[in-house]
Amino acid sequence: MKKKPNLVFMFADQLRLASMGYYGDKKAKTMNIDRLEKDSCNLINAVSGHPVCAPYRASLFTGKYTTSTGMVINEIRISPNHRSIAHIMNDNGYETAYIGKWHLYANQLGNHYDPKNSYIPKGPDRLGFDDYFAGYNFHHENYGEHSYYHLDSPEKISYDGFEPDCQTDMAIDRLKQLSASDKPFALFLSIGIPHDPWDEWNCDKDAYARFADTEFTLPENYLPENDPHADAWARLSKKEREALPYWMKGYYSMAAKVDDNVGKMVSAIDELGISNDTIFVFTSDHGELFGAHGRRAKNIFYEEAVRVPFLIRWPGTLPVGVNDVCLNTVDIMPTLLSLMGMKEDVPSEVEGRDLSECILGVEGAQGPDGALMMGTGATAAWEDGHEWRAFRTKRYTYATYLSDKEELFFDNILDPLQMNNLAGDAEYADEMEKVKDLMKAEMKRVNDKFHPSSYYRDNWVENRIIYKTKAD
Repeated sequence: MKKKPNLVFMFADQLRLASMGYYGDKKAKTMNIDRLEKDSCNLINAVSGHPVCAPYRASLFTGKYTTSTGMVINEIRISPNHRSIAHIMNDNGYETAYIGKWHLYANQLGNHYDPKNSYIPKGPDRLGFDDYFAGYNFHHENYGEHSYYHLDSPEKISYDGFEPDCQTDMAIDRLKQLSASDKPFALFLSIGIPHDPWDEWNCDKDAYARFADTEFTLPENYLPENDPHADAWARLSKKEREALPYWMKGYYSMAAKVDDNVGKMVSAIDELGISNDTIFVFTSDHGELFGAHGRRAKNIFYEEAVRVPFLIRWPGTLPVGVNDVCLNTVDIMPTLLSLMGMKEDVPSEVEGRDLSECILGVEGAQGPDGALMMGTGATAAWEDGHEWRAFRTKRYTYATYLSDKEELFFDNILDPLQMNNLAGDAEYADEMEKVKDLMKAEMKRVNDKFHPSSYYRDNWVENRIIYKTKAD
């Protein structure tokens, strides 16, 4: 009996599609990723369905929308009662490994370095990653005392060097051990860059030097006033606005280090002779705005935040080239399980769609009309007033806010920077209603009632720990 394919899933933190060389960014130094794109199925319409760290990861592992996982903000703890992708792989004889940032365990805003928040204990809170687990809940320092991981105890183990390099080296060492076994394996590598802080002290020296002569300027769609819907994490002070070009230099240097490590990982897979037996995925949890639309960070429906690279390589099995199917975060779990021969094992409560036939190029395969995207509160605080829903098709984005019912509609082909809101434009009224209806239909399918953030605080969460796991 043929062994099921292995899976290596490598994802960055806050890396946007717009900063990829293969997508046309002339400042980017992403040669390895660009080379990988030429050998992969490039899902050019992949989006982060909820562009915030913890909500993304919850949807990635469970195949459910935020309104069903309950991970509506950061710094709350996911219920261990979900059936995850790792549980399914365990049941099918896979050995699992997880390395890097987890961001689903803490139940305290702040105090990130205390092991009670940073150490994910062995057992159900690891969501099925029961074999090798070298992780931490989250931190964003790449050097020093706050750069560490845990194994199976609260003891902090320091990285010896630039954290993402060390994590990739750890992953390659684990890969060598896993590939020597007869069992199929799944290795997830979650690296914490190019997330801020982007100061020079937090960057790799050599990568930073690559941009010594690169001039960074404000985005074309930069706005000098803060978006009134933005939370504290998305607003910019005068000092922060002045720092944007400096921050971008750090960001691009970190993206270059992501690229270095993608190159190392792909080379390791090839040198071990397991390429044809291994599905390799490279993606990111969300993007970054850098002042576009009067915002920084993520947690919004604009292209800079939701469009992420998604490259999937499986030599000899997957077609190579650009694929325009609309892939949402919730679709990743059922799609990968199907590609790996576990289609029948996808839990019935999974809300994402299996897009494996679209990726395989099966004649007549139909993808979804678009992707439902969610914002369910402030980034990490219980605060109403920032909630939104959006639906992105291959051409259009429709969005609306809960607080004041403002609507936005963009033609992403004619206006890729989304500078012209077409809501209220009679010429686009019919198209807007079509996309709006698609959004409403998907919200109804998954029982999304568009609640304010405080609803989840009051009905789903106790002491920032989620106890409810089904939409109501």
